[in-house]
Amino acid sequence: MKHLLSDSIVITKRQILQLARIPELLIFSTIQPVMFVLLFRFVFGGSIQTSQPGGYVQLLMPGIFVQTVAFTLAATASGLAQDMTKGLIDRFRSLPISRGALVIGRTFGDALLNILVLAVMAAAGFAVGWRPTSGFTRVALGFLFLFSFGYALSWIGIYVGLVVRDARVVQNVGFLVTFPMTFLSNAFAPTTGMPRALQYVAEWNPVSSMVAACRQLFGLKNEFGATATSWPSQHPLETSLLYIIILMAIFIPLSVRKYANSSS
Repeated sequence: MKHLLSDSIVITKRQILQLARIPELLIFSTIQPVMFVLLFRFVFGGSIQTSQPGGYVQLLMPGIFVQTVAFTLAATASGLAQDMTKGLIDRFRSLPISRGALVIGRTFGDALLNILVLAVMAAAGFAVGWRPTSGFTRVALGFLFLFSFGYALSWIGIYVGLVVRDARVVQNVGFLVTFPMTFLSNAFAPTTGMPRALQYVAEWNPVSSMVAACRQLFGLKNEFGATATSWPSQHPLETSLLYIIILMAIFIPLSVRKYANSSS
């Protein structure tokens, strides 16, 4: 276990050094979320009605935060697939390192990048009028939830990257998963405008639960229609934590085993 942790830290350092050597990756990783903030705030915000105090930007920012960490799935999958295409798996296989260090280190590195991206987004949100009202502790807890959710989804990305392998196909698969998750949710508009059946689908969507949990922690009220009495609507924090635990319990063993089989 000691060797696994130390080897994983080494791989994490490699991830960070990659960002230093390829600054364009870091720049575009932060520009894209900020672009979404500005696009939804000033282009679509005027056409979406909400009863939130402070206007649409209060409803928007938790959804943008969750969408951004959800995209970790695609980024992790694509990055791992590129490493496999370049023969990195073969090179690491020849070194005396722990089997799971490569995949664990990659998830750590992507998680650290998420911290920076969320910080930049929070600054952009504050600049366009986002004002959480719940106090520092609950806001910090909301960002901890976001960090944990992104880390859990990165393990799905690891598994997808190991299974598909081709970086071009992996990126398409990643976005095929994340886009329906984020747009069929309460992230950008209340679910009350959806057909009744879709409201139930959206409310049990992990993204919706995470968005509702963040809104609650940031001091906002959630808006529900037909699903107002459902478990995720009434207990978004507990539901989000349960989703995080389930995703990690399923995909961490699957990913480590798949990587071990790929390396054998």
